[in-house]
Amino acid sequence: MLNRIHIYLSAIALSALMLACASPPTRVDAQWVNPEFAGKKPVRDMLVMSAVRDSTNRRLFEDQMVAALSAVGVKAVQSYRFAPEDGPLTEQRLRSIVSEAGVSHAMVSRVGNVTTQVNVSPGMMVGPGWGPGWGMGGLGWGGGWGGFHGYYGAAWAALPPTVTTSQDVHADTRLFDAKSAAVIWSAATTTSLGYDSVSTIMNQFVQLIVSTMTKDGVI
Repeated sequence: MLNRIHIYLSAIALSALMLACASPPTRVDAQWVNPEFAGKKPVRDMLVMSAVRDSTNRRLFEDQMVAALSAVGVKAVQSYRFAPEDGPLTEQRLRSIVSEAGVSHAMVSRVGNVTTQVNVSPGMMVGPGWGPGWGMGGLGWGGGWGGFHGYYGAAWAALPPTVTTSQDVHADTRLFDAKSAAVIWSAATTTSLGYDSVSTIMNQFVQLIVSTMTKDGVI
């Protein structure tokens, strides 16, 4: 009986973990389309910029975003081809990069902040069975081997409390008009880390941004 309970509880815990891993790492919390540009000719070319401190992740992101945009007919180019240096850019440098790229629009993705979630599972304790007697024939509570084994077996059926942590990255992506610098489209996203590789998480993020922009009629 105790073994069946233990197997059942373990199956529940495993199912919950598999469900968490199957969930997409990134979700769109909010998006906005500038009403002055909504319904007009979609954007066909843009400069892709990632405002992050890690140069490897910057290049990886820009490469994946350019590939995803190209797949839906948008002529996109990575910013690191025109600004290989890391770190923030002055307004004059930014203007020159956009001009050199020869694009009509520029997309910028940046990380706003990172939050840590603490998840506590209370677990479950299974008490020893209540036997009919106290002697050798007892099945659980009391003296004899029945009580001894019932108490010992219940310890293996228990699920101890567990504490896990996860990090959420809150990002903001905006699409600017290259001439007026007006924001045409923006989206706020949350990405949960810890279940997939950086490349896999980044690819899902890119695909989500592109599909959302397509649904909004921006591209």
